[in-house]
This record gives sequence, structure tokens and C-alpha cells, in this order.
Amino acid sequence: MSIEPAAPPFAASRVKSTHRPYGKAASRLLGGSLIGAILFFLLLPTLLVIPISLNDSNYIELPPKGLTLRWYIDFLADPDWRAATIFSLQIALSTTIASTVIGTLAAIGLVRGDLPGKTLLQALSLGPMIVPHVVFGVALYLVFSPLSLTGNFTGFLIAHTVLAVPYVIITVSAALERFDTSLELAALNCGASRSRAFFSIVLPNIAPAVAAASVFAFLASFDEATVAFFISDTGGKTISRKMFEDIDFNLTPVIAAVSTLLVAVSLLLMGAIHLLTRRGED
Repeated sequence: MSIEPAAPPFAASRVKSTHRPYGKAASRLLGGSLIGAILFFLLLPTLLVIPISLNDSNYIELPPKGLTLRWYIDFLADPDWRAATIFSLQIALSTTIASTVIGTLAAIGLVRGDLPGKTLLQALSLGPMIVPHVVFGVALYLVFSPLSLTGNFTGFLIAHTVLAVPYVIITVSAALERFDTSLELAALNCGASRSRAFFSIVLPNIAPAVAAASVFAFLASFDEATVAFFISDTGGKTISRKMFEDIDFNLTPVIAAVSTLLVAVSLLLMGAIHLLTRRGED
């Protein structure tokens, strides 16, 4: 009986070191392909509105029979669409300013303040994100209707600010949690007052997060549709409410043209958020 000599240990390790990079590369390729397929599946319905908006037909068809920019021109020429767009932009910009100020102050108080019932206050501040918008819209209608706040700028501003403030609180609170407080303590030890240390040290460091939070607030207001159904009327109408009305009673490729423009604006703002976030991390 003969005994085969055992392979030297370094031989097995050499085999592993030869095959491991290929296995790792294959795993990365498989994972990347799977993530790419999922993202493509999620984005496909959004991307389909682009060829539909260029369709030469009077109806929504896919694939398009011909290419035209007629529906974009119709959107810009229609006074109702222009009025709804301007009304939405006015509300979104005002909501951005109001919710950024209120949300930033609330985040500072919740993160740095020694408030009684702090946990309960944090939960209540995020309540508008948790409560279904349908329930919120019904409640607003019951409260706003006797006060004549439906269908006007003030009513929309209050409603959208309540909905946008939680986005600001979450974003700014995260930046305050990451902020190195030793920098502020160093400024205080050098003789700076509390307010000067905040405006000179803290605020510049969290400014990218505040700017990103304001973009989130703008998107939350401009894209809101559910509450608009309850507090709109014939005079005050947002672009989202106008889109749903036209889908019901006047369905044309103008809807696809408006959707394409909204997608483009959303992508631009998401790019701005990404740049602001990277700047804050740097």
C-alpha cells in the first residue's frame, strides 16, 4: 500500500488566489445586472411619457406615428395650463421659504434643546408624513371651509408648509447630529457669543443640508395632488389638480408633455440635491 504525498498547503492557497478575483468579478457583474434590470423596470413607465409627448396623433398612442412639438406649444399657449403652473410655482416657492425657516428652527430645538417630552415632540413633528394625505385633506377641508381658506393662496401655503416641514426637520437634524460640536466650543472659548458661534460656525457647516432640505420641500409642495383635491376650487387650481381633471375630461398628449416637463424638473432638482449632499459630506 502506497501513501500519496499530501499537497503542500501553499498549492491550495495559490489555487484560491487565482480563482477568487474571477468569482468576485462575476458576483459584481451579476449584482450590477440585477440592480440595473430593477431600475430599468421602475423607470420604464416614467420614460414612456417622453415618446408619447412627441406623438403626432391627437390621442395617446405608443409607439408614436410621427414626431412633433405641438403638445408642448399647446401647453404653453393654454391660459388654464399657464395659470395652474404659475399658481403651483408661487405656492411651491413660498412653501419652500416658510418650511425651511420653520423646519430648521424646529430641528435645532429638537436636536440641541432640552425640551420636556422631546421624543413625543419629534414624533408629532413627523406626523404629516405618516398620516395618509386623504385623511389630511379631509381634515383640512373641514377646518378651512368655514374659514374661507379653500381655493386660495393662503390655504394652500398653510397646507403645503405643514406637509413639507417634516422633510426639512429630518434633513437638518441629520446634519446637526453629524456636526462636530468641538468647533463651536472652540469658538465659544475664544470669546464668541452663542449666536455668533452659531451663525459663523454651525450654520455654514449645515448650509448644504439646509439647501437640500429646501429642494425637498419644493418638490413635496409642487408634486402634491391629493390634498389639492379637497382645498381647490375653480379659481385656485394647482398643476397636479389640472392634470387629473384633464385625464378625466380632456385626455390628450398635452398630459404627457406636462409629465415630461415635470420629470425634467425633478431630475434637475435631484441632481442639485446630490451635489449639495456631496458638498456637505466633503
